[in-house]
Formats: sequence, structure tokens, C-alpha cells
Amino acid sequence: MRGLGELESAVMDVVWEAHAPMLVRDVLEALAPDRPLAYTTVLTVLDKLHGKGWVRREQVGRAFAYTPVASREEVGARLLREVLESSGDVERVLLHFARSSSPEEARILRRALGAENVAEEP
Repeated sequence: MRGLGELESAVMDVVWEAHAPMLVRDVLEALAPDRPLAYTTVLTVLDKLHGKGWVRREQVGRAFAYTPVASREEVGARLLREVLESSGDVERVLLHFARSSSPEEARILRRALGAENVAEEP
């Protein structure tokens, strides 16, 4: 999964937060308060995101409506998986991550692993 640039990330944030497919104009309006962008700029970014596999599009009249291919959480998990697979030493990376995690992150990991009955460290 290829990474995103700053504007691509901003566009993906809008698409992820939407509860329905977004037209280019919808995305442009959502970005407008923070960024004065041209319609064609947003169209180009969405086209690139489609080409990279981040969004799918469906023709609606003469325009396309865009939806994310995966949720923000699924993308985060995939990126973590890519880091682990490219690290060369999954165990060391996971151990380093576990040691550097916040108490809240550690609690979430314990719950996810079904280890809630394990006493939490001070």
C-alpha cells in the first residue's frame, strides 16, 4: 500500500468521515474552510487515490461518487502489518512497541489478546 501526500491525506480524512459516497464537489466543500482549492485539483487527487487503491468510484450521472476501499482502522492495521513484514525481526519490533506503549495502549493490547485477567503493571 503506497503512502499518501499531505493533500491526499486531507482528502482521505474527508472521505473516511463521510457517511455516504462523496462527489468531488462534496469533498471540495468539506475542504474549503481550510484550503482554497480548485475543483480540478480535488478531482485529480481523487483520481490518484483511485489509482492507488485507496478509494473506489461509481458513476453517478456524469460524475463519480467516491467511497473508501477500507476504513481508517483497517488501513492502519495494514500499514502496521507492512512494517512488521519488512522489519526482518517481527519479535524485536513487537517487543519494542510493547515496551514503548502507553498504559492505555497496553490495556488495549491485553484486552485484544484476551489477557484482561493478567495483573496490570504499575
